[in-house]
Amino acid sequence: MLKSNPVVRRRKIYWDTIQQDVLVDVMLPFGFDPSHNYPLLLLNDGQDMAGMNMDLILLEVWHKKVSKPFILFAPHAYDRLQTYGVSGIPDFKGRGSLAAAYGDFVVKIMIPELMRRLKIKHFEEKVIGGFSLGALSAFDIAWNNPAEFSKVFACSGSFWWRRKDLKDNYTDADRIIHQLVRETAIKPQLKICFACGTLDETSDRNNNGIIDSIDDTLDLIKELEALGFINGEDLSYNEIIGGRHTLETYGIAIPYFLNWAFGSK
Repeated sequence: MLKSNPVVRRRKIYWDTIQQDVLVDVMLPFGFDPSHNYPLLLLNDGQDMAGMNMDLILLEVWHKKVSKPFILFAPHAYDRLQTYGVSGIPDFKGRGSLAAAYGDFVVKIMIPELMRRLKIKHFEEKVIGGFSLGALSAFDIAWNNPAEFSKVFACSGSFWWRRKDLKDNYTDADRIIHQLVRETAIKPQLKICFACGTLDETSDRNNNGIIDSIDDTLDLIKELEALGFINGEDLSYNEIIGGRHTLETYGIAIPYFLNWAFGSK
């Protein structure tokens, strides 16, 4: 039984698109053995891991066997409004211009380079996730790389990401990620876990009594179901009563997700 804190390392990986190093927090199970076939979890917004006490969360879920041990890569964000988004489809303000390049960086450069440095030959599976804009990014990267990732975690996802400003005859059809799913012909082999807090925000665009973050997430689930995803099998949705758009709420959501992704109960 694991009783020691995860081993935390910080590494720099060069991203040629921005001509800068990206910091990546790496968390390894105590007694890490590179020959063991661990799962990988990649979480966006690595700069928030300390604020969420991620090392203590991992210690707890591993000690209580809520989740089997895995390896965590958490790249720190670079210009979130440009890096996180939908690949090749900027929003109405031109944000998300680096989304496609970031996806390529994660899949083709960062993961292989960290595997090389850690002497890891393969992973049992690769899972990606994030919070807010980081959740939108995680969904986009997995959607474009279903052969790389088996599962996605999207907590308080910024699924409002849209082609038009609200004042420019906006309709819900202008939400970019919903349209991407709607226009996908073949269902990717992914499992997706969503989470939202009931106090995540106060905005309610359509005045239906449901805050936008929950509304947008539930509408995305409907689009996924229309494509063939099955709720309870391919999809999971966790609504956190009283949950807010904060690191504290994200820390509450994480163990449920880890049990869903890597647990047996």
